[in-house]
Amino acid sequence: MKGIVLLTAFALSQAVVATAQDRPAAMNQGQMDRLDRNRNGAVDQSEYESFMTSAFASLDKNKDGSLRPEEVGPILNAQQFAATDANRDGRLTQSEFLNRVMADFKAADRSSDGKLQ
Repeated sequence: MKGIVLLTAFALSQAVVATAQDRPAAMNQGQMDRLDRNRNGAVDQSEYESFMTSAFASLDKNKDGSLRPEEVGPILNAQQFAATDANRDGRLTQSEFLNRVMADFKAADRSSDGKLQ
């Protein structure tokens, strides 16, 4: 099943996620710079996870600790939501959300060094 991936840091800041075809889309340099908090020229796993944790909190409009389809409707289609909803309870926990986006990070990390460059 096609995974969801983050298209760009700009899109991430607006919490936009899209379906991957073969591999995660690359971020441009400006987007990488935005996520690269320690300014080492790469986005490491901890920087990415920190950003995505904040993105989850921003998406959780009713602040109940989970994302429901109506909170992510314009971002995830029904298939993407279902693929991320590991326990099939109709809502995404932070853990489910982070498991998905971190799997996407690993798929985008072509050198397997824990960094996106």
